[in-house]
Amino acid sequence: MKILTTIKELQEARNKIEGSVGFVPTMGALHDGHISLIRKARAENQTVFVSIFVNPTQFLPGEDLDAYPRKEQADKKICEMCKVDYLFMPDATTMYGEDEVLIKAPSKSYILEGKTRPGHFDGVLQVVLKLFGLVQPTNAYFGKKDAQQLSLIQQMAKNLFLSVNVVPCDIVRESDGLAMSSRNIYLSKEQRRDAIAISKSLYTAAALVSKKEFDIETIKSRMLQVMENLDVEYIAFVNREFNELKQIEVGNSIILIVARFGSVRLLDNMWI
Repeated sequence: MKILTTIKELQEARNKIEGSVGFVPTMGALHDGHISLIRKARAENQTVFVSIFVNPTQFLPGEDLDAYPRKEQADKKICEMCKVDYLFMPDATTMYGEDEVLIKAPSKSYILEGKTRPGHFDGVLQVVLKLFGLVQPTNAYFGKKDAQQLSLIQQMAKNLFLSVNVVPCDIVRESDGLAMSSRNIYLSKEQRRDAIAISKSLYTAAALVSKKEFDIETIKSRMLQVMENLDVEYIAFVNREFNELKQIEVGNSIILIVARFGSVRLLDNMWI
């Protein structure tokens, strides 16, 4: 594995590559969810790039960029274990200049996660577009856990006529069902135990749908019963284009949850 830190190093490496390129952009603190993306990229491409960059433009005022978990040495070992070819680890001055071209996310970026964090997705799309331009991937791999982010990246690739194939990848969970996230390390033992109710509520919803219950209010009520001890920020029912649903459409629905544990927000969802 070769570690790259400059634009010149990356471009020189990319110019020598032939065949398919798989790319997994991350902010580091890698866990089994990231590993599943990297392994899928490795299985489906001749060359694999991973980037680790804690992107400052997607953090809003008041959000503590400096507190984001960083595990540089462990991340390098994980990438080596997964047989990554190139690991790109730039700093902010490498990725951004003084007078940047700004990216404006579409209107649907201001619902759900974008309503809580207005402007967040502008920064996400800005850095992803930069990384796509640098790596020029054949396939880029993103987890379904950040479903709204995934949808917006897919829309950007379509609207800007990018040649990259954006590959959605299934959520990876802990043995007790909790969706893997870099934020999980901030949970206390009690919060970690309580957080299992998030995935349990989604399994409850799936069970109801399997019994032909498609009424959203009924499903939402049952989910809230399961999460009665949690601070639920929202439960949303949308289709794959992130339009609000009036009832479940099997094969075209996503149920999204955000719950708060003090200052920690946990996201989870189920695609139905």
